[in-house]
Amino acid sequence: MRDEGAASGAGAGESTSAKTFRLHNAVIPARPQEPALYLVATPIGNLSDITLRALETLAGADVLACEDTRVTRVLLDRYGIVNRPYAYHEHNADEAGPRLIAALEAGKSVALVSDAGTPLVSDPGYRLALLAIEAGHRVVPIPGASAPLAALVGSGLPNDAFFFAGFLPSKDKARRDRLAELASVPATLLFFESPHRIAATVTAAADVLGEGRAACVCRELTKTFEEFRRGPLGDLAAFYGDGHTVKGEIVFVIAPPGEAAAPEAADVDRLLSMLVKDMSAGKAATEAARQTGLPRRDLYQRLIDLKGGDAG
Repeated sequence: MRDEGAASGAGAGESTSAKTFRLHNAVIPARPQEPALYLVATPIGNLSDITLRALETLAGADVLACEDTRVTRVLLDRYGIVNRPYAYHEHNADEAGPRLIAALEAGKSVALVSDAGTPLVSDPGYRLALLAIEAGHRVVPIPGASAPLAALVGSGLPNDAFFFAGFLPSKDKARRDRLAELASVPATLLFFESPHRIAATVTAAADVLGEGRAACVCRELTKTFEEFRRGPLGDLAAFYGDGHTVKGEIVFVIAPPGEAAAPEAADVDRLLSMLVKDMSAGKAATEAARQTGLPRRDLYQRLIDLKGGDAG
């Protein structure tokens, strides 16, 4: 079977060589893996960011599926793993997925890796995991490197609550609509982004979320030219909009929304006076509460005071 083909049948992907991996000059035997689908996190740049459990799983699995065999071979060669990888990606998932499930049905262990990071995060591995779960097979996560988490902890932005939103839409209007939907989420926002779109994305974020909202563009995480560019969205938009050449993989991190400043009393009075011209005092107070975030009861009382004790 050619390397780019999907694993097929019960014995597909089984290595006839010894199941071992290498750490420096030591060759370490890998224990056989129990039948299950193993979702193995791989390094996002620095190949040293692999876990011992991941190495043993990659070496010991009966079938090893990956996004791109050429990318995965670099990792396997680094650690002396001879297990042969087979391709599973968005273009062959309809054919490769059922074949991998057939391997599970035959009592084999199947390991799945993406090109970098944790499988199922913005890649087609979700479909395979769902098929395995629906067929009653064990799905075992092998945790490790994660670009969103690395960006979050390195950004310096609040990390008690965060929302990973994958890639924003490529079209400007759709991108801005999505940002507007997420504007009030009470958590730090994380997005994947490509270098050729980061300028447009940061500009849209500044326009929609406000130029003063804190953010960080995290680039080439764990790699030689790792960079964290922090600042208000307005400053970042000016920097990237100034024609700077951007290369590498990016995670865009945006701080949660701050508390809105309380409106000035005079502004509230003007709003109430305008609203009460066209609606009852009760409805005016309700609408003013919606627009300002102030308590309706306080606004209704203010209307009474403005009208000299008669709300009408």
